[in-house]
Amino acid sequence: MYDTNCILQHLINVTQHYNHLKYWKMRSYVIANSGNKMLKLIYLFRIKKMDAYNGASFGTHMGYGAQFKGIPQLPHGLRGIFISHNAVIGKNCSIYQQVTIGEGKNGAPTIGDNVLIGAGAKIIGKIKVGNNVNIGANCVVVDNVPDNSTVVMGKPRIIPGKDV
Repeated sequence: MYDTNCILQHLINVTQHYNHLKYWKMRSYVIANSGNKMLKLIYLFRIKKMDAYNGASFGTHMGYGAQFKGIPQLPHGLRGIFISHNAVIGKNCSIYQQVTIGEGKNGAPTIGDNVLIGAGAKIIGKIKVGNNVNIGANCVVVDNVPDNSTVVMGKPRIIPGKDV
C-alpha cells in the first residue's frame, strides 16, 4: 500500500523551519477525528520536528493539547511564545512575541474570539478572557476579563522594604 522507502525519504527531506500555513493545516488534520492514519502519522512527525526546532531556536512552546478554534495570527512570528497544553484559544486571535498563556493552580486560560494579545503579555491561571478584548503589551492578567474590554497596565507600585 505505502512504499516505506518513499515515506522515509520524504521525512528526511522535510524542512524543519516553521511555515505558518503548512503548520496549522497539518495540526488541524492530525487533531481531526477522521482521515488517513498514515498521513496523520507523517504530519505528526513533521509537527513534532517543527516544534522541536521552534523550541530550540525561538524559545517557543505550543502545547500540543491546546485547542485553537481558528488559526491564530502571529504578526511577529513565534519569538518566545508559550502556550499551555490545556489552553483554549478562540478564532481570529492575534498573538505577538514573548506572550505566555500559562497554567495556574486550577488550570489554563480560555481566550475568546477576536482577541489581541500584545507583546510580552502574561495570561496565567484558569481565567476567561472575553470576546473582542485587547490586552496591552507587558500586562499580567490573572483575573477574568469581560467582553469588549481593554487591559492596560496601571501605574507601578513601589513597595518599600527593609534596608539591605
